[in-house]
Amino acid sequence: MAYLLNLHTFSNEKGILTVLEEGKEIGFKINRVFYIYGVEKEVVRGGHRHHKNIQALISVHGTCDIYVNNGKSEEIFLLDEPGKCLIVKCEDWHTMYNFSADAVLLVLASEHYDVHDYIDEKYS
Repeated sequence: MAYLLNLHTFSNEKGILTVLEEGKEIGFKINRVFYIYGVEKEVVRGGHRHHKNIQALISVHGTCDIYVNNGKSEEIFLLDEPGKCLIVKCEDWHTMYNFSADAVLLVLASEHYDVHDYIDEKYS
């Protein structure tokens, strides 16, 4: 099941620095990076799971909700600060919704894009 990580964040008079290192906080090699922004509040993104792809989701600005269902349990995660990272496993069917107007959702993926890796059917 998906889970939240609190990323190492350092703050001082110069600002805030949040660190995410491959192999430490996330247990996979990053092969693809993309970000989602400019999403209207009523729009739902995602609606799939994967055969192989694992993802780390970080709201670097603004907020959004992530619904996750792994076929056994379901949960809704609020991403509302850049120090939170949601790890979404390949078996996690997920949707992203309720984006704030200023939301920027960063996604780090274990696999390169492959249309055949997507499973669109929901769990029953």
